[in-house]
Amino acid sequence: MTDRRSFLAMTGGLILAAAAPRKSFAAGPKVLRVVPQSDLKILDPIWTTAIITRNHGYAIYDTLFGVDGQGQVKPQMVSEYSQSDDGKVWTFTLRKGLKFHDGAPVTSADVIQSLKRWGARDNLGQRLLAATASLDAKSDDTFVLTLKQRFGLVLEALSKPASVPPFIMPKRVAETPPDQQITSQIGSGPFVFKTDEYRPGERVVYVKNTDYVPRDEPASGTAGGKVVNVDRMEWIILTDGQTQTNAIINGEVDLIEWVPADQYVALRNNPKIAFVDLVPKGSFALHLNHLYPPFNNPKMAQAAYMAISQDALMKAQMVHPDLYNTNASLYPTGTVYHSEKTSYYTGKPQFAGARALLKEAGYNNEPVVLMYPASFAILNKFPPVMAALLKQAGFNVDMQSMDWPTLVARRALKTPPAQGGWGAFITGWNIPDNINPLFYAPLTGNGENGWFGWPTDAKLEALKDEFLLATTNEQRKSLADQIQERNYDAAIVAPIGEYKTITAARKDVITGTVSSPVCVYWGIQKG
Repeated sequence: MTDRRSFLAMTGGLILAAAAPRKSFAAGPKVLRVVPQSDLKILDPIWTTAIITRNHGYAIYDTLFGVDGQGQVKPQMVSEYSQSDDGKVWTFTLRKGLKFHDGAPVTSADVIQSLKRWGARDNLGQRLLAATASLDAKSDDTFVLTLKQRFGLVLEALSKPASVPPFIMPKRVAETPPDQQITSQIGSGPFVFKTDEYRPGERVVYVKNTDYVPRDEPASGTAGGKVVNVDRMEWIILTDGQTQTNAIINGEVDLIEWVPADQYVALRNNPKIAFVDLVPKGSFALHLNHLYPPFNNPKMAQAAYMAISQDALMKAQMVHPDLYNTNASLYPTGTVYHSEKTSYYTGKPQFAGARALLKEAGYNNEPVVLMYPASFAILNKFPPVMAALLKQAGFNVDMQSMDWPTLVARRALKTPPAQGGWGAFITGWNIPDNINPLFYAPLTGNGENGWFGWPTDAKLEALKDEFLLATTNEQRKSLADQIQERNYDAAIVAPIGEYKTITAARKDVITGTVSSPVCVYWGIQKG
């Protein structure tokens, strides 16, 4: 049987040629062809925290504020803003000429409804809305946020690139209930999504938004001028690492967003290829379902954490020591809140302790349904190793294979594991996601209103509230430590290690990438 890898090699890339319309090839250097990190099947960046969907969001939507390369908040859709002396009233005015892709102007009403929907899904957004007395339109281009009490992270919330950014959508789209996915892809961002050319599993197509008016500033992070230098961008879905490598070497694609670790050496040594600074480093983490046995018992969840071997997991997935490091802290190494105060959690296996906890908790051999994204090259080495570690700790493991988009959809299900639900999975996060305890989406203790896994822990939530109200760096650092220790005691999220993302581009055609806390495609030039 001829597999896709060998067929692509034999046909000189006819698969890609068949997948794309002829007019895209005629456009020559104005067409940017990208292999994204995964297939794009969920299109709502407020409903999901999937990184691929967030990347899609940054292509077609815009935000009120951005974060530049130095981590400073900068206006984006906003032209000017002010704060009252008591810190409770914020007034924002939108830039002139902002338009959605259907030609309608962006108004305060669109912004207000978008923020309400975002605030129902995002950790920090929930806290901002809880502190809000009113959010009103003063005019079509000016809106006013009035707070019940001073909220120290207003601009940080409105600019956050992490997990769930506050993308601005048309009011009618943002009126979609937050627990349901939107069906319209109309934004006001620098790219327009081509719904008629969308082929899940094959390709995603965007074209330049010719009506978009970038800020008259250099692009930096998610801030500055979002200048699109190509007429068309195609995301070519190739899940096999060797096929990706063949495609970029043969000139069938221009860029691979996230090179699988087993292709690192081959591309590093190829004279046609350069590694570019497009996607930040990040971390991997294990997430458990706290609604059902065995992990509705915190002791059993702790036992799973004690089974983790960061060394074994990271070596299996990332292969090369220069592409990863272990880290038992919730927070990234080298950042403000990184800490060695990790309670019992070491990232090293403690099998005897895990088995003792299972015995104490009365483990009854309930199966752990471990979701396994078998075709997703940047995560698929983890589950077999994690399954072996859990078994060694005394768990009964049912590892179930699926593709990544199926996993992303299934993790939202609250049905019992035996009825199509799940028990555990591993995923990745970019560095901005966990740099702050209020940014990190899975770090929640608010039950079914929280992130997938739905842990309930009032103490964690109280500590996060204290962190929000803290007025000094010393207070915030102390509370970040306490939040981290409580995280492990409640077994909410378990870090597995940190990775370095490798993005490959053809030297002869790609220049001008924008280093950003998330993956963005404005600024790229194709020669």
